[in-house]
Amino acid sequence: MEHEASLIYDLEEEGSSSPFGFDLRAILAAVRRNLKWVVVIVGLALAAGVALTLMITPRYVAFSRVLVNQKADEIIQGSNLRETSESFDADRFLQTQVDIIKGRSMAQRVIASGKLIDDPRFYAAMGAERAQGTAPARLKDAVDLLSEALEVNLPANSSIVSISVTSRDPAYSAKLADLYAQNFIQSNLNQKFESSAYARQFLTSQLEEARTRLENSERDLNRYSRAAGLIRVAGQGEAAAQESTLSVTNDALVQTNAAAGAATAERIAAEDAWRTISGEPLLNIPQVQENAVVQDLLKQKAGLEAALANERTRHLDDYPTIKTFRAQIAEIDRRINTVATSIKRSIYLNFEAIKAKEGSLKSQVVDLQQSALTEQDNGVHYNILKRVADTNRALYDALLERYNQLNATAGANSNNISLIDSAEVPETPASPKMGINLFVAFVLGCLGAAFFVYLKETFDDTIRVPSDVERKLNLPLLAVIPIQEEGAAADNLNDAKSPISEAYHSLVVNLRYSTTHGFPKVLVVTSSGQSEGKTTSAHAIAADMARLGRRILLVDADLRRPTLHRTIGRQIPGLTEALVSDVPVDSLIVPSQVENLSYLSALPMPPEPALLLSGDRMAQLVSDLAEAYDSVVIDCPPMLGLSDTAAIAKLSDGVLFMVDASGFHRGAVKTALRRLRLIQSPILGIVLNKFDPKSGGSEQEYYGYNYYSYGRDNEEPA
Repeated sequence: MEHEASLIYDLEEEGSSSPFGFDLRAILAAVRRNLKWVVVIVGLALAAGVALTLMITPRYVAFSRVLVNQKADEIIQGSNLRETSESFDADRFLQTQVDIIKGRSMAQRVIASGKLIDDPRFYAAMGAERAQGTAPARLKDAVDLLSEALEVNLPANSSIVSISVTSRDPAYSAKLADLYAQNFIQSNLNQKFESSAYARQFLTSQLEEARTRLENSERDLNRYSRAAGLIRVAGQGEAAAQESTLSVTNDALVQTNAAAGAATAERIAAEDAWRTISGEPLLNIPQVQENAVVQDLLKQKAGLEAALANERTRHLDDYPTIKTFRAQIAEIDRRINTVATSIKRSIYLNFEAIKAKEGSLKSQVVDLQQSALTEQDNGVHYNILKRVADTNRALYDALLERYNQLNATAGANSNNISLIDSAEVPETPASPKMGINLFVAFVLGCLGAAFFVYLKETFDDTIRVPSDVERKLNLPLLAVIPIQEEGAAADNLNDAKSPISEAYHSLVVNLRYSTTHGFPKVLVVTSSGQSEGKTTSAHAIAADMARLGRRILLVDADLRRPTLHRTIGRQIPGLTEALVSDVPVDSLIVPSQVENLSYLSALPMPPEPALLLSGDRMAQLVSDLAEAYDSVVIDCPPMLGLSDTAAIAKLSDGVLFMVDASGFHRGAVKTALRRLRLIQSPILGIVLNKFDPKSGGSEQEYYGYNYYSYGRDNEEPA
């Protein structure tokens, strides 16, 4: 059977849980309980952050920015040695420039231009000692230092490269950043000039060789013309710059042969065109497909077919509209076939005409060949020599033109890299940043404090809040008894509306539903240790149950430290007397000031309480008392170190376990509960005693004093 207190507790737990699966109020309560440790840890972290920040040597960053264009402006059109394609990968080009800046060659140029290798200030700014050893070794060390201090950034969608240098000297950082920018720009200019100078030097050597070859070939051609009797004449019109031999036959043969060759090419093309289309369907012929009339007819046909398809979705094939569309489509097919046939016929007639022209020209060539054989024999060697001379002349002219162009345009290109911003001397260090370091220290301190609180709460076995009962002990919470001032227990219990009384009222109500038959007949009240409120709670429970009209007997079973006789006001024999003598127990029971409530003290104190309580006489006595009274409440000694309570708990219908919230060790409670479970005692639940709402954090809204003080400020009904 589920206990009422457990049900109420579950509802309260659901209300305190966050939608993300953890209890925010429990976390805040844990932080408040460990607030001083949290403050100390965060304070130490902040102090460490300040100390580290002050100990770190400040470093300054200076920036210079250069604009890198993919293509430089041309002062003279066509001055570039290489044309830059517009489709060139701009991102790759810019990344290449960034890699050039980061390269060791650029670092060496900067070191050389700034004479850094022998500058003590350079090594001081880099935070290193001056290099020793050979010149190459010192240069390598300087390059390594400079490369580590350099950072090159290329923002996305930008052609402006940011060059930054970090050092301990702000002025030196600016100097190095400017040196990098200047040397990068100068290096790009030098590369362009060196490329142009190499081209001019190469062309000079090529021109000299071409001039010598041209001169020799011209002399050979003149000597052969004179020996063969061939006359060299200058060309006319567009060929005025060319020379040829004076020969009508050769000229005619050449012209006729050229015409015959062209005719043959035309005939082959026409024949190929005809053979390609001769066996093809009319509409597959390209000329037919490109014809405007055919294209227009095909569009009309497509429209009619679409309309026909639309009509077929609504009517049968013998519908008049469908027949009309079919007739129109057939007429268009006929017209297309007529036009296509005409086009194909024209292609064939063109092929026949070209074929006839070819035959006529070939016949003329045959007639001229015999006449030109003799003249041709003399001109064969001449033509060879002439071609050699023409080739050498063309090569020479081309080289000379390019050489003159390079001489005229040398240095005519503007630099595609320009300085946008010079480096300024930084006024504040880039690192360390006090604000950032303190923020990081604060975050780390918070994390450390959270970890500390987590570990402390995890290994802390103290139960301070009601939610710890079920979470740590896995038992239902029956009641929470608030803390009270020392010596005020009697006054608070006499006040029916005090928080203490209201708490015990709630406990008694929960006990009514703790078993299947209502209140337990025999109720044992115990705890793990002493001074946890067992006696006070047993008396309050017995009194409240008696006020409900039930006949209740309160038995003091603590034979080692009895206390009930003080409440009675005199030392009278009780439980011990009933167990060791034949005196009827009824004569030992004393009525109390509360109606229906009677007392049975523990006196006199026996020498061996454990043997006395574990005997058969105790079992019979408890059975007789349970029959005589509606309920018997037994105030038992603590569990740990004693066997007294274990013997009595076995005879009870339920055990009520008290837990002191002000001073508690979960290990002790778990050990006591384990002993009760070992003897199979029915544990009804836990009563959390001496609960301080202030120690419970957010739990006080459920279990604070105000929870039990409803109506105390307004006694009269509204």
